[in-house]
Amino acid sequence: MPTRVHDFDWPDRIVVGTIGRPGERTFYLQVRSGTRTVSIALEKQQSALLAEKIDEILDQLLTVEGNPFSVPTGTPPELVDNDPLDTVEEDFRAGTMSLGWDPTTAQVVIEAYPLVEDDADDIDDVAPVSDPDDVDSEMLLVRIPVGTARAFAKRTREVVGAGRPACPLCGYPVDPDGHTCTLPEV
Repeated sequence: MPTRVHDFDWPDRIVVGTIGRPGERTFYLQVRSGTRTVSIALEKQQSALLAEKIDEILDQLLTVEGNPFSVPTGTPPELVDNDPLDTVEEDFRAGTMSLGWDPTTAQVVIEAYPLVEDDADDIDDVAPVSDPDDVDSEMLLVRIPVGTARAFAKRTREVVGAGRPACPLCGYPVDPDGHTCTLPEV
């Protein structure tokens, strides 16, 4: 079966947001163009790393003499998006993700592929797929301009940082229902 590609070029909106209370949040990368919306579930660490790597790409492009891609150093105010997620219908949970730069269009390129879950308990029990075309596959492919990428990274860092506060003694997250700190013995 051919790969189903959720392709967005210059989307109307791309954000990371969450559903649930701190400590129980599910992170989503949501992309919208017109009436079409795709939402993929991410891990918190994937979200944080995505924002970090986007900023690294943009900061590296800033060092190019003359800044030919008009990369902003900060988030353009007109691109700030603090609205909640649109209605979420999870398309898939992200596994492998890749990030790139397309100099021909001056866009950051994000690719996300579904998490491949292996239900086998033992590596010896894994049977090869007889026909790779029998496996349903899909991917998310998003191309965004540099200003949108900068705004996306900023919002994502804020969403990731809005979770549970860290315990000042042990550094572990404090649950809304309380926290029992177990300090290492000295």
